[in-house]
Amino acid sequence: MDSRGKWAMWISAGNNRMSERTMRGMKQSVPKSVDEYIAAQPGTVRPKLEQVRAAIRRAVPEAVEGIGYRMPGYKLHGKPMLYFAGFKEHYSLFAASGTFFGALEDELKGYELRKGTVHFPLAKPVPVKLISRIAKLRADGIAATVEKKPRSREKERLKSPL
Repeated sequence: MDSRGKWAMWISAGNNRMSERTMRGMKQSVPKSVDEYIAAQPGTVRPKLEQVRAAIRRAVPEAVEGIGYRMPGYKLHGKPMLYFAGFKEHYSLFAASGTFFGALEDELKGYELRKGTVHFPLAKPVPVKLISRIAKLRADGIAATVEKKPRSREKERLKSPL
C-alpha cells in the first residue's frame, strides 16, 4: 500500500482532528469585512478591537484594510503589514515580522511576545501609542523594501565609467 492509501486509512479510522462538517462550518464563518469580524466578537472584545483598528488607520492611513487568515489585516504596497484578532482573554497584533521587537524592547516589556506577535490582555487599557508605533515601524520596513531599484541596464550604466 502506498503512503496515500495509509494516510486515507488513518483519516477514515477517525484520527483526523477536525471533521469534514467542522471544516465546512469554518469556511462559512469567514468574515467578509473588518466590520463583520468585529461585530461577531463578544462584547468585551469589540471595543478593544475598534481601538486597535483606529490606531492602525490613524498611524498608516494609506494601508489597505481587509480580511486575511480569517482576521482583520492591513497591506501596504501589496505587502502584509499587520493583522489583529480577538480571543477569550486577550487580543493579538500579528506583525508578519518580528523586526520591530528590538526597536520597542522597553515598551513591549510586560506583554507576551511570540514570533512577530504581541498579546495584549483584555483586562488592561489598549496601548494605542504602542500599536501606532508598531504600525509605523512596519510601514517603514515595507516602504524600505519597495523603494525603486535600478533596472539591470541602469545598474550596468552606473557601474561603467562615463
